[in-house]
Amino acid sequence: MRNFSKNNIAPNVVFRGEGAWVEGRKIIPDLCRRPLFIGRSQDTFDLRNNLFEDLRGMCLEPFFAELENDCCEEDLSLLENIMKDHSSDGIVAAGGGKVLDSGKLLANRLDIPCITVPLSASTCAGWTALSNIYSAKGAFIKDVVLNTCPQLLIFDHSLVRTAPTKTLASGIADAIAKWYEASVSSGSSDDGLVQQAVQMARVLRDQLLLDGTRALQDIHSKEWIRVAEACSITAGLIGGIGGAKCRTVGAHAVHNALTQLDSPCKSLHGEKVGFGVLVQLRLEELLGGNHLAGQARKQLIQLFKQLNLPTSLESLGYENLDKITLKEVCNFACRPGSEIHYLPFEVNQDALLIALLEAGEKDVPKLPLKV
Repeated sequence: MRNFSKNNIAPNVVFRGEGAWVEGRKIIPDLCRRPLFIGRSQDTFDLRNNLFEDLRGMCLEPFFAELENDCCEEDLSLLENIMKDHSSDGIVAAGGGKVLDSGKLLANRLDIPCITVPLSASTCAGWTALSNIYSAKGAFIKDVVLNTCPQLLIFDHSLVRTAPTKTLASGIADAIAKWYEASVSSGSSDDGLVQQAVQMARVLRDQLLLDGTRALQDIHSKEWIRVAEACSITAGLIGGIGGAKCRTVGAHAVHNALTQLDSPCKSLHGEKVGFGVLVQLRLEELLGGNHLAGQARKQLIQLFKQLNLPTSLESLGYENLDKITLKEVCNFACRPGSEIHYLPFEVNQDALLIALLEAGEKDVPKLPLKV
């Protein structure tokens, strides 16, 4: 029996840079003629409408549709019916991670081309062959491995730059988790590609530590370009090269568990993942006896404070959680099959509860950030 693995490494074509949309859209007629154009946020409606009109001006027949929720089965079913009614032969997904995931998953199910147009640098969803499915209320259900990466990724700096600064900060937290998770789960791998992916994650972390604060201070700086592309492109490439063996671990397990809670303050994906990194590092201190993890956690807390990222359950919007609710979070994170079990030691609900409460350091001062 052959010992092989399949890696969906990258989109077929990537356009990146200032004005990438103008050049990248020229390829769309080669991929489809009647694409469904999807998005969600009302804040990006005018921007998305301009892109939609550009497609109409290219003698295409796009159809405009809006998501109501996160990437959930209810919305996907509605979109699939719309596509059948309009004989859509492709999807253009323009927005944040949940929109991009929805477009990729629907295109995968219908076996049609997908074009991703990120409107923020909050995740690497525009790159990857992976979609996360949530409930209509935003609770994580599962992730789905797709047959291919998108056929076309258009990462236009001028479009991404219009996003709120907090989305880039969230993207930094999500991308920096690549190192802390991959190094734990895959650092000792003897697979050459996995080794290279792990080292790319280390370089990515270093670049975000060096350039992250400056990138948020000046969205027209070279640092902003490096950081935005690191979060949206490099992070996706690491997942493509490393594949399933370069795993998410504790940080994403915490994220998935926190989405099960209702909160009046809706935190972003990367904000929850970033807090999850702090929790994972605290677990490595408590259960693994790793003193370096403690130093890394303090370093990240300082960075997160500079970027106005949450460092505690309270700052994430989960205030006054009772012990029963916290235990429910821990039970979900520690359920069979959870990514948290890729840690090199056994994690139980009691230890995770302690780590959740002790992950942040409230005595670290919040530093001013010029925007």
